[in-house]
Amino acid sequence: MKRLLAVLASVCFATQAALAQDSEKTFSEVINDFMTPVSEFISGIVFYAVPMDWLYDGAPGLPLIVVWLLGGGIFFTFYMGFPNIRGFKQSMRIVKGTYDDPEDPGEVTHFQALSAAVSGTVGLGNIAGVAIAVSVGGAGATFWMILAGLFGMTSKFVECTLGVKYREIDENGVVSGGPMHYLSKGLANMGMAGLGKVLAVAAAMICIGGAFGAGAMFQVNQSAMQFTNEVSALTGGTESFFYGKGWIFGIVFASVVGLVIIGGIKKITHVTEFLVPVMAIIYVSASLIIIFGNISALPDAFGQIFAGAFTADGIQGGILGVLIQGLRRASFSNEAGLGSASIAHAAAKTKEPVAEGLVALLEPFIDTVVICTITALVIIITGSVDSSASGTAAGIALTSKAFASVIDWFPYVLTIAVIMFAFSTSITWFYYGQRSFLWLVGDKPMADLLFKLAYLSSLIVGSAMSLGAVMDIADALLLAMGVPNILGLFLLRKEVKGMLTDYFARIKSGEIRPYEG
Repeated sequence: MKRLLAVLASVCFATQAALAQDSEKTFSEVINDFMTPVSEFISGIVFYAVPMDWLYDGAPGLPLIVVWLLGGGIFFTFYMGFPNIRGFKQSMRIVKGTYDDPEDPGEVTHFQALSAAVSGTVGLGNIAGVAIAVSVGGAGATFWMILAGLFGMTSKFVECTLGVKYREIDENGVVSGGPMHYLSKGLANMGMAGLGKVLAVAAAMICIGGAFGAGAMFQVNQSAMQFTNEVSALTGGTESFFYGKGWIFGIVFASVVGLVIIGGIKKITHVTEFLVPVMAIIYVSASLIIIFGNISALPDAFGQIFAGAFTADGIQGGILGVLIQGLRRASFSNEAGLGSASIAHAAAKTKEPVAEGLVALLEPFIDTVVICTITALVIIITGSVDSSASGTAAGIALTSKAFASVIDWFPYVLTIAVIMFAFSTSITWFYYGQRSFLWLVGDKPMADLLFKLAYLSSLIVGSAMSLGAVMDIADALLLAMGVPNILGLFLLRKEVKGMLTDYFARIKSGEIRPYEG
């Protein structure tokens, strides 16, 4: 670990030395000049949009990736018989530890697996992402976010069930799972080994990109922005030493992340099972104080959400723009259909793949249906919706403004919560990217070290980028995972449905019973 941090520090100092020779540009400006064209190129490919001008004048293009992810969730929900509804109660029993058997294969408990996966989804997408959606799409975007979250529960169930079934456990008990495993092995069992290999490699490569874009750059960017804004306000405003120097936060943040990721999934889950409940309690409690403190405005807020979902006059892109923003932000936030969470859930101690799949369907509910909705309500109730907002004003700063309008000191608490959200998400996404990278190149110590160094360096780069560039590259690299994954899930759908039917039959017959020790 010392070697890793030493190399990281040398890279930082070398970069700073090089920048010192150019007095006309700051570190952030150099990073943005380099990364913006890259971001635009990647985003242009992933978010290819079908022209919709025929629908109404000024209609925005419809990104096919958004249709692909939502369509997958809707199809799986109906095909599987609504497991997101009829399996909800059973999922709660499993998470409570009712069926936990310490002798089952795996590395972590059901709750630990859920907390790790939730830490990868419940992050700044719930705070900054919702603010962006509401700013661009209006209050109505919230409706489409909730809808996407409900259908996304089934997508998450399907991929995490397969993640456990096709996982690999080595002689040391270390688990490897995820889309690269179930796509390659599952499709090979169906006589489509070639296609399975292609999809698995694509999923692994895109997952690595998602880890850097959404798991590292976006998280550190928004937390650095919140931290720098608040510290600068306390130490001289625009004259503060910290003003505009998010990269300083990035270096410290990367160093702390480095101390955790050296321990693998067990160390990560020990951190996340503590952080996730704490940060959720802090954030949700403050949100509820504002909501219940303005309880009389709640009916009007819900009215804006439902009315705005279908009558989006004056909002960018009209009704279609509202729908696209809601679905895009929901997909970014809960990651349903991407296959990423199956990497964490594969490590669960269980002999029942369906059981862990049921646990996984709680993620989109917690992430999108509950937390994203609460954030949107705070922004709407406080009158902070600003359709003209862009860049930094449409991200974490808008949410902070909404809280400060009621609790003037809350931006300081939000700063702590934001850092905790970003930290837990970053360490979980490191694990996702690491598992994917080592699956591609082999479990080699040097390869592992290089990936850790690259990931920690990306945290520093992300802290210095502008929000627009970070948002585009994070969205694109993350949601692109849905292309190979949804296709694979569709091809393996009958297998999952058969497992689900069998599981509920054994629950009903009493064959599957609570663990009694």
